[in-house]
Amino acid sequence: QNVFNMVVEVPRWTNAKMEIATKEPLNPIKQDVKKGKLRYVANVFPHKGYIWNYGAIPQTWEDPGHKDENTGCCGDNDPIDVCEIGSKVCSRGEVIKVKVLGTLALIDEGETDWKIIAINIEDPEADSYNDINDVRRMKPGYLEATVDWFRRYKVPDGKPENQFAFNGEFKDKDFAVNVIKGTHEHWKALMAKKTDGGEINCTNLTVSDSPFCCSQDCAKATVNAAPPCKSPNPIPPEVDKWFYYQKN
Repeated sequence: QNVFNMVVEVPRWTNAKMEIATKEPLNPIKQDVKKGKLRYVANVFPHKGYIWNYGAIPQTWEDPGHKDENTGCCGDNDPIDVCEIGSKVCSRGEVIKVKVLGTLALIDEGETDWKIIAINIEDPEADSYNDINDVRRMKPGYLEATVDWFRRYKVPDGKPENQFAFNGEFKDKDFAVNVIKGTHEHWKALMAKKTDGGEINCTNLTVSDSPFCCSQDCAKATVNAAPPCKSPNPIPPEVDKWFYYQKN
């Protein structure tokens, strides 16, 4: 039925660059840090923060040792990313069921970084969305805005515009599902230690035949050993700045 679980990392309209920390035990969601500073995505006019609920499909892995036959580039070493286009603003850490509609192939610093387009199956209009063309019909401009967002979001940090495979064209539902299935196979090889994951921490509770499987008590001890939550730092005022620049 092309329905998959999605872990929400970044609620729509927010800027904090939160992501599954794959190198830490049990892979918590943490804010990315660069040069000692917490990372936020810039608001590149006319966008404000992330323009979808952004997250990942668990049990997938874009293998950096595997060259994608479609893009000619290797994977980005992360779970596959999802842009959820429903009307609800989700909560960070929420796990929702999404219907896959299509995909965009971002080439990020020479790596394949698939962006799955999907909709929450509990969205009031979910039944009207069955493939990528339904997004074009029901939400005109949204796919174009998505390409624009991914093309330009790193420019305020002094980086060049991102590139895309297929000239920035979206691939359909069937293509997207096949990409997910491929990354799931890579994840299974990773969990079975048939592939070297490098610094990725594969400790898990549910893959019983995995050499990385641990007990509930072990997992609980890992969680309890984490430092206690404190009040969040205030969001710096520059996070609300709007960046304007001429498109290339």
